[in-house]
Order: sequence, then structure tokens, then C-alpha cells
Amino acid sequence: MYRQAGVPVTYVGHPLASEIPMHPDKQAMREQLGLPQAAPVFALLPGSRQSELEYMGPLYIETARLLLADYPSAIFLVPLATRATMELFDTQLRQCKALDLPIRRLFGHAQMAMIASDVVLVTSGTATLEVALCKRPMVISYRLSALTYQLVKRKIRLPYVGLPNVLSGRMVVPELLQKEATAPKLAAEVKRLYADAEARLEMEQAFFELHQSLQQDTANLAAKAVLEVAGCH
Repeated sequence: MYRQAGVPVTYVGHPLASEIPMHPDKQAMREQLGLPQAAPVFALLPGSRQSELEYMGPLYIETARLLLADYPSAIFLVPLATRATMELFDTQLRQCKALDLPIRRLFGHAQMAMIASDVVLVTSGTATLEVALCKRPMVISYRLSALTYQLVKRKIRLPYVGLPNVLSGRMVVPELLQKEATAPKLAAEVKRLYADAEARLEMEQAFFELHQSLQQDTANLAAKAVLEVAGCH
């Protein structure tokens, strides 16, 4: 689109693709976090903003409750970006009467939670790309107010909202949005991925290819582009 508009552009890769290892070590990360190797571990990422958490927090808590019924030894990792979102999530746990759930809150450390997990339930946004680069199977979800959703829906021209799907040009990751984003449906998708080794492997391979396409010598390429624009040689 930039080129069509006559704007000179240069692709320098994505910095996350250089920061996240090509082959993350789940076992080592579980050891670092003090998690049992054999337990089902699910990461829940309800969003980095309070507005997202207001919609997604209770939904993910209820999904965790349903998953626990099928996996009694499950552990749920919930990384939260700020003190405000952590306090809000704590309030939601109390309101949902879910203080007894095996939920481990983390202050930040989202990538650690992703790498240590078997399956990730994530709110649509940049975090979906992080999960993909961590090579973890995921389910993407999102909810907005009904009015906002109707306004946004009219402007969306892509068939996908999740970055891994947008960048891959196909539906690699299941997306459950708005009315489809219910706890039973989210739990069913997470359980399907947890139980289906072939589906997990197929998704992980797609993420590996995506990682390779995004990984460039970003720092040098960006510096070179700046020097060229500045007229330096």
C-alpha cells in the first residue's frame, strides 16, 4: 500500500522475531516457573488494557472453570501487564467466586507464561503474534460492546483479525469473536488442541514458517535505511 501511494519503504523484519528463540524450551521454562512437567498448563491472556479485561476477564475465568472440570490437575497462568489490570482481575476473581481456581497471576512475564503452556487462550492483539513466535497452540478471542462491534465490523476488510492468520493469509488459529466467544466454545477449542497432537504440530509448523519470514537482521537493516534517508554512506 505504501508503494502504491508512492512512499519508499523498506522491510526490516519484526523485533520480536529476533528476541524470541526459534525453538523455545517448554521444560526449562516450567522448571524456572516451578511448574510440574506433567500437568496441563494453560495460559490465559485476557488483554493488556483495562477495557479489554472488563470484557475478557470473566469470560476467561469461566473458561478456566470448565477446563478444570476435565483436567483436575490443570494450572492456569495469567500474566497481567499493569498493577491496574492485576487489581481489576483480582476483583473479577472475587466477583466470579473463583478464588479457589488454580490460577497463578504473573506481573508481566507474558512470554514465559506462553512458552511454559500447552495451549494459550489469548485476546486478539500483538500478544497473538508473541504466542505464534513462541510456537504455542492458541485460540484467539475478542469481545466489544455491541455498538462498537457493529461500527468496527463495517470497516474490517480482512477475513481474519488474529495477526498469525493475517500474516499467514489463512485460518491457522481458530478465532471466536463476539457472540461466538462463550466459555463453552472457548473451552471446547482449547480441549481440542490439547488432545489433538496432529493439530498442534500443524499449527506449530505454521508458526515456525511465520517466524522465519519475520526474522531479519532488524537492527542493521533499520540503521542502513535511516542512513540512506539521511544521505550518509
